[in-house]
Amino acid sequence: MNFTRWSARLPGTQRRAAARTDRGSVPAARGEYERQPDPVTDVPALEDLSVREILGELPALVALVYGPEHRVAYVNDAYTTAFGPRPLGATAAESCPELAQLGLFPLLDQVLRSGTSRTVKSRKIQQRAQAEGARNEKSGASAAPRGEGSYTVTCTPVDCRGTGGVLIFAADVTDHAEAAERLRTSERRHRQTAVTLQRSLLPQELEQPDDLRVAATYQPGGADAAVGGDWYDVITLGAGRTALVIGDVMGRGVRAAAVMGQLRTAVRAYARLDLPPHEVLQLLDGLASEIDASQIATCVYAVHDPNEGRLVYASAGHLPILVRAEDGTVERAEEPTGPPLGTGGWIHTSGSIALPPGSTAVLYTDGLVERRGEDIDEGVASLERALSGAKGSPQVVCDRLIRSLGVTADHDDDVAVLVLQHPARKGQDAELFHNAALDLLGGIEAAPRARAFATGVLASWRFPVELRDLGVLATSELVANSLQHGTPPMRLRLRRTDRRLIIEVTDGDDHLPRRRRAEPVDEAGRGISIVATIASSWGSRRTPGGGKAVWCEFALPH
Repeated sequence: MNFTRWSARLPGTQRRAAARTDRGSVPAARGEYERQPDPVTDVPALEDLSVREILGELPALVALVYGPEHRVAYVNDAYTTAFGPRPLGATAAESCPELAQLGLFPLLDQVLRSGTSRTVKSRKIQQRAQAEGARNEKSGASAAPRGEGSYTVTCTPVDCRGTGGVLIFAADVTDHAEAAERLRTSERRHRQTAVTLQRSLLPQELEQPDDLRVAATYQPGGADAAVGGDWYDVITLGAGRTALVIGDVMGRGVRAAAVMGQLRTAVRAYARLDLPPHEVLQLLDGLASEIDASQIATCVYAVHDPNEGRLVYASAGHLPILVRAEDGTVERAEEPTGPPLGTGGWIHTSGSIALPPGSTAVLYTDGLVERRGEDIDEGVASLERALSGAKGSPQVVCDRLIRSLGVTADHDDDVAVLVLQHPARKGQDAELFHNAALDLLGGIEAAPRARAFATGVLASWRFPVELRDLGVLATSELVANSLQHGTPPMRLRLRRTDRRLIIEVTDGDDHLPRRRRAEPVDEAGRGISIVATIASSWGSRRTPGGGKAVWCEFALPH
């Protein structure tokens, strides 16, 4: 490129020039119409314009530097307006501090050495206030000058004065950069709103069952990842039983968080019905399609019964529960798994997996194990390996699993992990947990045997006299209710933990009792009301295979 003259010519330049000469050789007679210039045909020849004239009219900032010291050969008017006049022949390091602010000197050296153009985008720099004011006036903006602009700069190698030079072309992209920053600010605000909503809809403090130790962790995705609909919950059902749930709404942003909140609320409501896990998911499936038919969710709902030592669970398209035994072996709960919630048309079923004392179970969402370009089974296998060596409290296990799976603050998906442990109680701690059971045989004479059994057991557990009397009274009423309205087989179970006394009676009839108001003349119907009055809580549920269980609890004195 020659800086003083364009060497290229447009096709047809000579023809247009000859035509203009021919037309202009005939002078117009006095009074005749004088031809006006035609803006289409009377185009000035490109060779008639100098490079200086062209660059001087450009709104972009243009400067030419030459030599290894990058001495200034030229700056156009826009450059002078933005940064002030620059002495020609001076080195750019001395006379052009704006180039240092843009970080261009290493780039200029690279362009000189390589002979290829380089571009840097949206570099911020302080500029003269009058330049900002002129730009605002030209664009019609009413804002006061800010004194800071953003430029995209292209450096092109040229031949200048017989030595290597660099043509610097800086386009003002301040408006674009500010619009992009406003968009990023809006996205950050939207994300923060979604994160705040997500965290507010998760349990602020987990319920702590008597027989389990639980901990959970939720970590939103990185700044470039939209917040999802992961959630978890722990729900005490009464009689020592505990429901554990984890799920993931397949969506992003505030909408996913809102759907998650509705599903979590519905799970807690359905859990109070003390239904089997598959029936809870069946109800959730119908509700999910009513909330938003365009969004589906995966979910695992599990129930732990300390009397059974197992987790009974149902899964709607969710990843399998993992259980680590005390010796470090890990078992995967494979079956059964139905489709995600909201798809409809599926009959969910329940499965079970052993949770003996000393074991640890992990429920998690796909953000923990799913990686781009990898099969998700590989991620689950990695989690199994990490769990096999994870020891400590549930919170320690949570943290170790997240670190082992490589989840960081910049992770591309949100992650929820729920860890529960069934501790192996030994020594003095084991003395606070006892069970006793009696089969109710022989018809009506089973009632006095049950009262005598309860009296002896509660005395052996060294309860205060008042609590023993209340426990015997509740036992008598529950057994009488079962003998009158239930069918064999009947069984009385007494259980104590470090926090409560639990009395439970099971029988073969599946009609659940209801608390009702007995009239003064009624001879029956007061048993459940008496139990509800003297106990801390009471309830009933249907048992697998038919029948029911009616229970009540008494809180132990501190």
